[in-house]
Amino acid sequence: MTQQNFQPSIKSERINSIDIIRGVALLGILLINIAGFGLFNAYSDPTNSGGATGWDLKVWWINNIFFEGTMRGLFSMLFGAGIVLFTNRSTDGVQSLSVTDAYFRRVLWLLLFGVIHAYLLLWYGEILFDYAIIGMIVYSFKNLNPKKLIICAVFSSLILTTLNIKDYVQTQKAYNSYASSIELKKNGGALSTYNEEAIKEWESIVAEKKPTSEAFNQEKQALSQGYFSIVWYRSTLVQWMHTVFLYRNFWDVFSMMLLGIAFLKMGIFRAEKSNRKHLLMMFFGYSIGITTKYWGTSYLMSNNFSVLSFDLTHTTYELGRIPTTIGHIGLIMLFIKSGVFPFLQRALASVGQMAFTNYILQTIICLFIFMGFGFNMFGKLQRHELYYIVLGIWIVQLIVSPIWLTYFRFGPLEWVWRSLTYWEKKPFTRRRNASR
Repeated sequence: MTQQNFQPSIKSERINSIDIIRGVALLGILLINIAGFGLFNAYSDPTNSGGATGWDLKVWWINNIFFEGTMRGLFSMLFGAGIVLFTNRSTDGVQSLSVTDAYFRRVLWLLLFGVIHAYLLLWYGEILFDYAIIGMIVYSFKNLNPKKLIICAVFSSLILTTLNIKDYVQTQKAYNSYASSIELKKNGGALSTYNEEAIKEWESIVAEKKPTSEAFNQEKQALSQGYFSIVWYRSTLVQWMHTVFLYRNFWDVFSMMLLGIAFLKMGIFRAEKSNRKHLLMMFFGYSIGITTKYWGTSYLMSNNFSVLSFDLTHTTYELGRIPTTIGHIGLIMLFIKSGVFPFLQRALASVGQMAFTNYILQTIICLFIFMGFGFNMFGKLQRHELYYIVLGIWIVQLIVSPIWLTYFRFGPLEWVWRSLTYWEKKPFTRRRNASR
């Protein structure tokens, strides 16, 4: 059988539970990304912009405990599972080289889409580029058994935790040097070069993590310009995200992709486990994860969101987000197996089936709302007001996605991606009574 026989999945080959989880993750990730679209440097620190009192603080609190890192975790796990599904589907008689060739063409096109998404669609927080790079590496792990995959995932998360601990130790050391230098200055002592450098270093750290109103106004002014001006302005940040930040983000995504492959092989994503096991996933996942996240969130608030408090709580980031993500999976699987709200389940599955298109659509909508070539709303809304926009986008995608798939086999970007992967134009419209 030649490589041309290796075809995109059809309806009978899709796993409905995975589509639903992907739909939940797609909608959920906007809860976090919206802060990056509409506020300045406020992903994790509500004191930078968007408000840190009343409903603004409540919204931040809910997101930080339940959604921060977990929606991205779901996405990464599903991408890992997708590697196995893609390479194992319809492979009878297909030479392994042909399957490998198709997979690597698939992720190389994804890499290009990521570059376009980041540089031309201006979303510096996009994840497609990282998935393409890391997906090439994870491919070599796809045949490991679940136990080995989980061990590798734990090891990867420990590396990231070690890096976070290193950051905290360095920040604490910088603060201690600064504090002793300031104390010396207050007591009238002569400052050495070391003391002066220590003060400058700490002030630089604070300026980066706690930007001034002047920095906020500069960002707001830059993003109120025309399209090409913003492309040029954002290019430096995007380059940093696709290089320096990628080295740190690698361990985050890598560990979750491996867990995704393990969960698929264990039958969890296929809805093959009992309700009791899904309840246990929820209980242990939430007990560990939400407890850890609650401690971190409370510590930040009690320390007035200081620079040191962020670095300290970040040392427990993986301990909080991974178990919480597993708890989410248990909850979603119980929802799927219950059969309740069938219309919502079908809508979520459609959103998940069109995840690529819907992900980019979220960016395009937010661009026109917040950028200068659109409604120029960047920095003008409070944090809680951003979620009116999120709700609106959710409603549109939940309604439009199932309608679209009634007439078309794929989302528009999914169709383009598949056609490029197999290097031939795939059927797009749906014939009456034909399967997907």
